[in-house]
Amino acid sequence: MQKPAVTLMVKAARAAGNVLLRHMYKLDALNVVEKDRMDFASEVDSLAEKEIIKEFRRSTPDYAILAEETGSTGQNRFTWVIDPLDGTSNYLRGIPHFCVSIALVENGEPVHGVIFDPLRNELFTSSRGSGTVLNDKRVRVADRKDLNGAMLVTGFPPRERARASAQLKCIDTLLTEAEDIRRTGSAALDLAYVACGRADAYFEAGVKPWDIAAGVLMVREAGGKVSDFRGRTTGPMDNRGLAGRPLIAGNLKISDVLQQKIVNTGYAAAFD
Repeated sequence: MQKPAVTLMVKAARAAGNVLLRHMYKLDALNVVEKDRMDFASEVDSLAEKEIIKEFRRSTPDYAILAEETGSTGQNRFTWVIDPLDGTSNYLRGIPHFCVSIALVENGEPVHGVIFDPLRNELFTSSRGSGTVLNDKRVRVADRKDLNGAMLVTGFPPRERARASAQLKCIDTLLTEAEDIRRTGSAALDLAYVACGRADAYFEAGVKPWDIAAGVLMVREAGGKVSDFRGRTTGPMDNRGLAGRPLIAGNLKISDVLQQKIVNTGYAAAFD
């Protein structure tokens, strides 16, 4: 049975998803701003975020909020971590791959997560100790034991271009074994896809709490492992962890193999 917090999160995610769908066929009329070099946001991001925050302020007025567009507000052991549109670049170009990502974080650790793909009407939910569910069906990470034939996903965020050569060297090595490495444009959906076995593993640097908080919980609850590029536990996913971070996710075996490859190619050292 769905936890009350998850029910609230689903309601908020669906409301935000409706905002995204209403505006996706009039992209030429949207106001778009460049938050940072090659990092864009639109008025739709803000409108969707407002819908989510409205739901949470009504039901949990004392909880802190960490949202991609409006930043950090309030202090509490519980924090709503919100990405109203993960995959903005895809969305603004009409590429049909984006989502809403919401997590409830307690003292830096996600305890509930929701990722909603409004185009496919796919709803991923997870609660600590209760597994990960996709549209009412329990899901698990894939059981691949090594990189041979693996489907990996990654990203090339603008804020990590200084380390792009190290990443590309790593990718060159990984492709000697892996079937493919894909870059979808949505870290949250990448993690959800690892959780349900569509992808074998994920690695990316420069990700923020709102990109990953819900997805990290989903991978863990689906039987997977999440770490940084050195195999250590990733840091807090509230306003204490605002710096971008490297992340690996997959089942226990493949994530360890991938992590060692990232070390051996020198990519991990780029963050030391």
